Amino acid sequence: MNKESIRRRVKARKQLLIETERIKAAESVFRRLEQLAAFHVSEKILMYHSLPDELSTISFLDKWHNSKRFFLPRVNGVNLDILPYEQTSLKIGAFHIEEPTGNDISDISEIELIIVPAVAYDRKGNRVGRGKGYYDRLLAESNALKIGIGYDFQLVDEIDTEEHDIPVDIVITESDTLILRHKR
Repeated sequence: MNKESIRRRVKARKQLLIETERIKAAESVFRRLEQLAAFHVSEKILMYHSLPDELSTISFLDKWHNSKRFFLPRVNGVNLDILPYEQTSLKIGAFHIEEPTGNDISDISEIELIIVPAVAYDRKGNRVGRGKGYYDRLLAESNALKIGIGYDFQLVDEIDTEEHDIPVDIVITESDTLILRHKR
């Protein structure tokens, strides 16, 4: 299925969600993530600060920020910088996303686990992003385990891919955990 039609379908479906469904889905997905051995052994984790239409990452960050070293991306031109997550040093950045402030940029090679946002994933780990390629460029530079998270309806049968697209290794939805490939 082509990426634009997937974006339209998923956007329409997200608009139908009520707040209790959003909360319940996020709790289920993050409970599944917490059960993975990869999560337990990883100390340095790249997360993202969720947009209103995404599974909320805020409670998860709050829950684990004293036990794990979280990092968040910050848009820098056409790329993403990786900075340590500090609850008190976030500001609204590009695309109205809360981003870390400061100059303490980390190298992506330090990250052990990446939680990757997307509009949709397929059963092979391919993903549809928002269309700017930020994460594909970042993921191409990383050997970290890549985990995609989303609502059940964000998992589609197949996504048309391009050469630059970087798949995830695991996809977690409310009712399923798909382990697609092992970390190399």
